[in-house]
Amino acid sequence: MDKKQVKKSDDSLVMRIVRHQMFIPLAALLILAVFNLIADPGFFKITLKENSLGNPVLSGFLITILDSGSELAILAIGMTLVTAASGGQDISVGAAVAIAGSVLLRVLSGGNSRPETLATPIIVAFLVSCIVAAIFGAFNGVLVAYFKIQPMIATLILYTAGRSIAAWINNNELPVINDTTFTYFGGFIPGVPIPTPFFIAVICIIIISLVLKFTNLRLYTQSVGINENSSRLNGLNPAAIKVLSFVILGLCVAVVGLIKVSRISTINYSVIAKDIEMDAILAVALGGNALSGGKFNMASSILGAYVIQSLTQTLYKFKVSADALPAYKAAVVIVLVVISAPTVRDWFSNLSKKFKVKEVA
Repeated sequence: MDKKQVKKSDDSLVMRIVRHQMFIPLAALLILAVFNLIADPGFFKITLKENSLGNPVLSGFLITILDSGSELAILAIGMTLVTAASGGQDISVGAAVAIAGSVLLRVLSGGNSRPETLATPIIVAFLVSCIVAAIFGAFNGVLVAYFKIQPMIATLILYTAGRSIAAWINNNELPVINDTTFTYFGGFIPGVPIPTPFFIAVICIIIISLVLKFTNLRLYTQSVGINENSSRLNGLNPAAIKVLSFVILGLCVAVVGLIKVSRISTINYSVIAKDIEMDAILAVALGGNALSGGKFNMASSILGAYVIQSLTQTLYKFKVSADALPAYKAAVVIVLVVISAPTVRDWFSNLSKKFKVKEVA
C-alpha cells in the first residue's frame, strides 16, 4: 500500500469518526474536561466524607454530575422516543414531575402533612405515581396523535396548569416525610458511597436497552417519525405508537419525581424540576438526534444529558449566577447543536474534499 492509499484510508477513518453521531457529545465532554483541567484541576477531586446520617459517601463535582445528571438522563430516554415518534417535544416535563412527586407524597402521607409513619409502602406510592404520570402522558399523546395538535402546543396545557394541579393534590400543603428509608432514593444507601440516582438511571438505561433490543419499539418509532403514512400502509398504528412514546416519558417522569421529592422529603411546587424540560430537549439535540423526528440514538441522548449537566456544574463552579445560567448554557449549546447539524457536517465534508483535490493537483 503506497503513501497515497494510506493517507486516503486515514482521511476516510477520520471522516467516519467525525460524522458519527456520538462524536459531538464526546467532543463536547472532552472540551469541558480539558477546560476544567486547565482552569481548576480541583474540579476532578473526589473525597470521602460523612453525610448527615454519618455514612461515608463520595463528594466532588464529578459525583454531583453523576447525581443530578442521572435525573436528566432518565428524562432524556422518554424525550428521545417522543421526539422520534412525534417530531416534537414535550415541554410539560417539569410540571409533570411536580404532579408525580405530589401524588407520591399524598399517598405516603395519607393526607396528613406531618405523618409520624408512612400511610402506605413506598413501592405502592411509587406505582400510583407511575399510573398518574402515565395517564397525563397519555393525555398529551392523545392530543398529539388523534387531535393532530403540535406537541409543543399540546403539552403547553400541562406546562401551564401542572404545578397548580400538583399543589391542589395536597391542598396547597407541603407534606414532610420523616421516614429515613425514603431519603435513600434521592441520596445514599447506607454502605454505598455512590448516589442512588445513578443506580436508578443505570436500571432505567438497562431496561430501555433491553426493550429496544428485543422488541420492535425502535423500528416502529423510527418508522412513524420518518413517514407516518408509509408506516400506516405497512400495518402500523402511528397514533398508538405516539401515545406509547408519551406514556413511556410519563413513566420516566414518575421515576424523576421519586428522586426529586426523596432528596428533601417534601416538595416545592414552583421550584421542583424547574426548566428541566429544556435540558432534556437539549440533551436529545446534543446527542445528534433530529428534533424533527425519525432515527434516533438513545446512547447519544443519555451521554448528551451528562454533558449538559457537566456544563451546568462547570458554570456553577465559576460562580455564574442562577439568573444568567440559562443564557450561558444556551450560547454554548447553540454552538454545539449547530456544529452537529447534518448540513454543517456536509459543509465541512465538502470543504475537506476540496482541500484534498487541491493537494492532489
